[in-house]
Amino acid sequence: MLPYGKQTIDEADIQAVVDVLRSDWLTTGPVVNQFEEAFSDYTNAYSATSVCNGTAALQAAMNALGIQPSDEVVVPALTFCATSNAVLYHGGTPVFADVSADTLLIDPEDVANKITAKTKAIIAMDYAGQPCDYKALRDLADKFGLFLVADACHSLGATYDHRPVGGLADLNCFSFHPVKPLTSGEGGMVTVNTKDPKRADSLTTALRVFRNHGIQSDHRSRHHNGQFEYDMSQLGFNLRLTDIQCALGMSQLSKLDTFTKSRQEIAAEYIRQLKGLPDYDPLVQLSDRTHAYHLMVIRCRSNRDHVFQELRKRGIFANVHYRPVYQHSFYQNRFDTSSARCPIAEQAYQEILSLPIFPGLTREQIKFVNQALAEMTLGVPMSA
Repeated sequence: MLPYGKQTIDEADIQAVVDVLRSDWLTTGPVVNQFEEAFSDYTNAYSATSVCNGTAALQAAMNALGIQPSDEVVVPALTFCATSNAVLYHGGTPVFADVSADTLLIDPEDVANKITAKTKAIIAMDYAGQPCDYKALRDLADKFGLFLVADACHSLGATYDHRPVGGLADLNCFSFHPVKPLTSGEGGMVTVNTKDPKRADSLTTALRVFRNHGIQSDHRSRHHNGQFEYDMSQLGFNLRLTDIQCALGMSQLSKLDTFTKSRQEIAAEYIRQLKGLPDYDPLVQLSDRTHAYHLMVIRCRSNRDHVFQELRKRGIFANVHYRPVYQHSFYQNRFDTSSARCPIAEQAYQEILSLPIFPGLTREQIKFVNQALAEMTLGVPMSA
């Protein structure tokens, strides 16, 4: 069985975890800080705050921005539901913007059309691993006095205008699920990179207090200072990432550039082999940015569902990313989604297919996938 994505774990990763298991601290320990500092350095961000998963990263970001029931947040229609759910967790209203047809990235022009007096932030989602148009989005955010948030769960390792993802927005959210650019099993991170250092410091504090029940100190800091008393200053959650997970994440981070290069080479080989198959179009990669290729997305011009099923019969577990969020039954039942029509996202959902891509994918496996696609469209035998 060939999955659409999977983790890449080596002996160094395993040893890093074992070392923590043999240490005195399994959570709130020194490895958490080490991972956060290494991640902040890699992304050229002011700070990095680890959390238990990518959804928690988005949730913590919305809390840090003070999203409340009177606020609207513009989000892409074509994304995983966690992007907009994070707005709902704090009582805000997600407003869906359409995407660009060639990249499926959020369309800045449609974002501008969706901004109202209630808008407080824009969430840009780096679909498949390609960064959004952060210059255009930053211009919009500055013009209307909005926060800019990057849902960068797909794009760690990519760059925009020679700048690494993670330092492109006020808050940048990451996921470390096993299929993502690096993994800690489950896990996430929020980086802060605002123009104003005081605001950056305030946002960092808000993130770290929120992930720890609304308490500013943790067990290790109280142990180090010989204190037992603490104060809960706000309502928070337990969103902490353990030292065990941070050890794995930090070991993976040291290999991220290699992982990214491998994904880019695999994508290039897919694109080369797909040139002779007119029914399948890869998404466009823009010249002013690099692509992390978390996903290898193509558009099927005829009967995507048939292609999906035929691939599964051959042991190729492709996937579809994503259904427009407002089409899910929860949104249909709870909100008036009649005005949330994003025609490009809706059309894309009928055509997109995510082919297998992960660092260990071999050239022979890529050929196997492409030959299966060719057999369905050109009648080329699998042995060709």
